[in-house]
Amino acid sequence: MAEMLEVNNIEVIYNQVILVLKGMSLRVSDGQIVTILGNNGAGKSTTLKAISGLLKSENGQVTDGSISFQGERIDKVDPEKIVRRGIFQVMEGRQAFEDLTVEENLLVGAHTVKSRKQIKKDLEMVYTYFPRLIQRRSFQAGYISGGEQQMLVIGRGLMAKPKLMLLDEPSMGLSPMLVGEIFDIIQRINKEENVTILLVEQNARMALTIADHGYVMENGRIVLDDDVEKLKENADIKEFYLGLTEMGTKKSYRDVKHYKRRKRWLT
Repeated sequence: MAEMLEVNNIEVIYNQVILVLKGMSLRVSDGQIVTILGNNGAGKSTTLKAISGLLKSENGQVTDGSISFQGERIDKVDPEKIVRRGIFQVMEGRQAFEDLTVEENLLVGAHTVKSRKQIKKDLEMVYTYFPRLIQRRSFQAGYISGGEQQMLVIGRGLMAKPKLMLLDEPSMGLSPMLVGEIFDIIQRINKEENVTILLVEQNARMALTIADHGYVMENGRIVLDDDVEKLKENADIKEFYLGLTEMGTKKSYRDVKHYKRRKRWLT
């Protein structure tokens, strides 16, 4: 399977002094869903912003290592050009343009597509995945529900015709039923539209359900990675991320004080 994305031993610094990523490496193969797990502050969102070129807006920069997409370096490329190459990031927090209508938000995502016929076709495709948005198409985005806003920003990403979609915490603030619906659609988009997915997600159980491969981050670097079936059998993953004991019974997260790795994995 071809490597679509290669992040090679990168370091990221904010404000020229704060080191956030330290020797961070990962691979995403064409057609995969890959997930990054880790605590708040581990560097997951920073990793996505490094790939999409959005660090500059937060006074961050890649100071070492390289990022390649389909064999070409992109770590020095402007965000607009990265989108045109086929990478689109759906930001954490459902960042819709609240004063625009739902449909206007979707059309913003198509700003790199020149063909009106293609834009219309893609709009119909998005409404097929998210039929709730059809009824809300003329509503201002600030007045629809949180779940509908999450559907909207994913749909806006689809309008950009991405080859690789970066999803940052798509389940945040959503009900369990809606989380299941969103993740089912993400999986369909991956299979039916051939969109490779790199997913950052606190809901490890859901992420490991749909992903092919997983990485675990701590303190700005990868400490473990494997196929998800093997990760789900890892005792530390069961305890810390899935809330299970080694016997397979559920364990309260309040009882898990820290991540007791039995072995150190570093890339």
